[in-house]
Amino acid sequence: MQKVLSEKVAIITGGSQGLGFEIAKKYVEAGADVMLCARDGALLDEAQKQLLQSAASGQKIVARITDVSSPAEVDELVAETIEALGAVHVLVNNAGIYGPKGEIEDVDWAAWVKAMEINVYGSVLMCRAVLPHFKKQGYGKIIQLSGGGATNPLPRISAYAVSKAAIVRFAETLAEEVRGTGIDVNAVAPGALNTRMLDEILEAGPQKVGTQFYERALKQKESGGAPLDRGAELAVFLASAASDGITGKLISAVWDNWEDWPQHCDDLSKTDAYTLRRITGRDRGFDWGDK
Repeated sequence: MQKVLSEKVAIITGGSQGLGFEIAKKYVEAGADVMLCARDGALLDEAQKQLLQSAASGQKIVARITDVSSPAEVDELVAETIEALGAVHVLVNNAGIYGPKGEIEDVDWAAWVKAMEINVYGSVLMCRAVLPHFKKQGYGKIIQLSGGGATNPLPRISAYAVSKAAIVRFAETLAEEVRGTGIDVNAVAPGALNTRMLDEILEAGPQKVGTQFYERALKQKESGGAPLDRGAELAVFLASAASDGITGKLISAVWDNWEDWPQHCDDLSKTDAYTLRRITGRDRGFDWGDK
């Protein structure tokens, strides 16, 4: 891999396993210095050790146990990143959980709220913490991990679905707030991944997640799901100079031809394609529902 992230510093939340760790591996291969954070200290230590083994001489990989739903811990994470690595140029908001599974009137309310705190508040807090540094240097990349919950209803996994839609709209909104400052903000749909979160669905069973979703998860487990490295490659692209000017988009790692997008930056900046929008009756050929 070309060192397209050489001299860049990235914070990756939820970076100890799954897609977060895969993104971290790709970033290290691309030359970045990396700050990993997660809540599980043992997994975080192991992830850091593995990354250090593949790092080039002088390349720095640091890690910090962090709950991204805690404002104090988020501020400490960003401060430590700048102290240890000298700057921060890229933020990957990957930390996330499914939350409780079941019908909304039956699920544990505290667990539902905690999912929102991690998935939504955690992403927003991380953005708030890095933005002053990005604005000061006139450059920054924010990459928000989304998922199927943003574009499709997910019965019995409501906290996850609601949070994923919320963070995509936040990414779109933030992209407009910082437009013209050299900061790009995009959301990534990595595809259906075979990670611990899929195992969590299978362990919950059809009674909690619904027969249809459970059977779909079984098929995904058997087929292997979307490749982890495709989502990680998109995260590298969005962190690199190749994506400069592409902002405010929800990008599918699997289905979109994002490698070709730099040739069409002007068109992308003038369209609401690849964003969350309302579908009208006219969009579906109805002539009776709207003016």
